[in-house]
Amino acid sequence: MLKGRATADATASYARRFSNLAGNFRPMLGCSVTSIGIGTYLGEADEETDRAYEHAIETALAGGINLVDTAVNYRFQRSERTIGKVLAKLTAAGTLKREELIVATKGGYITFDGEVPPDPRRWFEEHFVRTGIVAPDDLVDGSHCMTPKYIGAMLEMSRQNLGLATIDMYYLHNPETQLEAVSRKEFLARIRTIFEFLEGAVSDGRIGVYGAATWNGFRAEPTERGWLSLDELMRVAREVGGDAHHFRAIQLPYNLAMPEAVTRANQVAGQGRVTTLAMAEQLGLGVSASATLLQGQLSRGLPQMLRDAFPTLKSDAQRAIQFVRSTPGVNVALVGMKSVEHVREALATASYPPATLEELMRLFKRSGDP
Repeated sequence: MLKGRATADATASYARRFSNLAGNFRPMLGCSVTSIGIGTYLGEADEETDRAYEHAIETALAGGINLVDTAVNYRFQRSERTIGKVLAKLTAAGTLKREELIVATKGGYITFDGEVPPDPRRWFEEHFVRTGIVAPDDLVDGSHCMTPKYIGAMLEMSRQNLGLATIDMYYLHNPETQLEAVSRKEFLARIRTIFEFLEGAVSDGRIGVYGAATWNGFRAEPTERGWLSLDELMRVAREVGGDAHHFRAIQLPYNLAMPEAVTRANQVAGQGRVTTLAMAEQLGLGVSASATLLQGQLSRGLPQMLRDAFPTLKSDAQRAIQFVRSTPGVNVALVGMKSVEHVREALATASYPPATLEELMRLFKRSGDP
């Protein structure tokens, strides 16, 4: 396994190599992190997609992107394994230092091993139930598990797949799924046991920080069952780890079609409410925005107002990325990129400074406003 983790000095050195990318690096969790990260969710679980991702990730790391986001279940572990292959290759060649790179992964969903087995139920029984990793009552929605034993097994699987002794950011994957089956009181009790485990994983050097990567949790209203409260999560983290706790990062969808992170005041702060991005800033959390292009749906056919707001950009994909990476409170805009062409388009976006607040506000003006 590659030793070490991302450091302030190494990531700053990496950033200095790409002075052509104006405003592409910003501080997050003590490191210099690119405004655009490469995601690895989409694609078939086959060797052709593996090779495409391999070339895309290598191009990204060589071109000025130093954050890679994945999950153990993405493409049934193949995305993690492809990342591990690229990292081993580049570090062995001396073109990349482990400490220059931020790697984020997630655990929570059941995953197969490279492909869907002929008999999924039997495979699950053999690999998870009979081994004692998962008890039948541990599963929610038939696919989600949030126990220390299961998360521990997934963390070890991710470390092996990635070839990394230390994973920089480790997320609980869609923890709000648990609220489909248990009360909020029980949910917070489960969160406590997981945070205790993850604090231990930090102490023994297996992860750097931990957090929650969500789909609905941080966008929902407080009246909805799947809503996640940053105040509650932070309170548990402080009870478990004190002021030196390592609950330091969140991930949520944010894009032109899903703007709730800045338009919905759904987080309780004192006697009032603020948006998720505002609350995250108050709490000092790093924020990664997922679904920047909404799985490609925002890469074409955007309204004219977008072209007017970002006239120097060359494509709708670039405009959609620019919107997310320029939003105050977003550290990293995650873009799924499984082709070199997509990486180059993202890097072309990064060569422009982020949009100003005035430019962003143009998107919210009504027709006829001055």
